[in-house]
Amino acid sequence: MNLVLDAGALIGIDRDDRRVAALIELGRRAGAELISTTPVIAQAWRNGARQARLARALPMIDVRPVQLGDAKTAGELLAATDTSDVVDALLAQLAQPGDQILTSDPADLADLLAARHITATIVTI
Repeated sequence: MNLVLDAGALIGIDRDDRRVAALIELGRRAGAELISTTPVIAQAWRNGARQARLARALPMIDVRPVQLGDAKTAGELLAATDTSDVVDALLAQLAQPGDQILTSDPADLADLLAARHITATIVTI
């Protein structure tokens, strides 16, 4: 199982949100890998000098780059779901069956996962 982190989760890390920290700790104790994608980092990153918590957490996260094929698939997912958030579509592509997605945008991610026929747990933060 993976914990897939959206920008809301990263912002929670940065703000020392106790619930986000607890969810991540529980996942790590269960052997979950923390994963995200580079555009999610762009959504959350604003000033490294002021985001020490997030900067310390990033090395623990498997941050995956976006390739051309990923971008095309994201566009197809957006068309299939009539949604428009490219970063959500890229994040939904990371999810595998049994994963947990920590997100502040559960509705769009649920639609995107359904279009992929992926069963993952969406945890609203």
